[in-house]
Amino acid sequence: MESSKLQQVIAHKGITSRRKAEDLIRAGKVSVNGKTAHIGQRVVLGEDIISVNGEKIDKPEKLRYFLVYKPVGYVSTTSDELGRKTVLKLLPAKVTERLYPVGRLDKDSEGLMLLSNDGELANKLTHPSFGIQKTYEATVKGKVSYKALQHLRRGVRLSEGYVSPRSAKLLDKDPDQSIIQISLSEGKKHQVRRMVARIGYDVIKLVRTKLGPFQLEHLGGKPVREITKEDILTISKLDSSDLTT
Repeated sequence: MESSKLQQVIAHKGITSRRKAEDLIRAGKVSVNGKTAHIGQRVVLGEDIISVNGEKIDKPEKLRYFLVYKPVGYVSTTSDELGRKTVLKLLPAKVTERLYPVGRLDKDSEGLMLLSNDGELANKLTHPSFGIQKTYEATVKGKVSYKALQHLRRGVRLSEGYVSPRSAKLLDKDPDQSIIQISLSEGKKHQVRRMVARIGYDVIKLVRTKLGPFQLEHLGGKPVREITKEDILTISKLDSSDLTT
């Protein structure tokens, strides 16, 4: 049977990215047939027994990718000890693969998310070192002033330090509320809400409209849309090496 690189098998399973899989191998956290694995090792699916951190991994599942519109009230996790609805509940019942949210949206926010078991792509889209842009539309109370918008563009100080958006512009405003479009290349907890609060406004609605190359328009008006690797390569500027093979 055909063999595959060990780190690719681990990434294909959705456990982590290839790069992090290599780190696990170097750290002695991976074994093949009961023996500590090494970088460059190849394995045969269905024959070799692979364990990561002492847990056996099954034969990798088919890679699947779903764009979803997360409504308010859902949490961006695979399970929730408080019994709240998770984004996995948005998937069709026939989906049996173990998928994970790629990036997160807080419970009170809505908008575009990707669910997948492709650990490599997940790492590309979420790790700060890749600088993948995410865009949000924040509806805020009141009429945002030019001075406040300029303050936001220059950056604000949060508890983690000084942060600034990739871009910020006013889409609409009236005496009662305004809509600010904000693009970020990082993802601190509640970052948009906290940044807007620092310029003196409260967010009453927050929608993510873009996640890297993906936009709300790619959902085609549906709450859930399955896409293929070919779709991803067409939509984005990623090449095939950015996807687990």
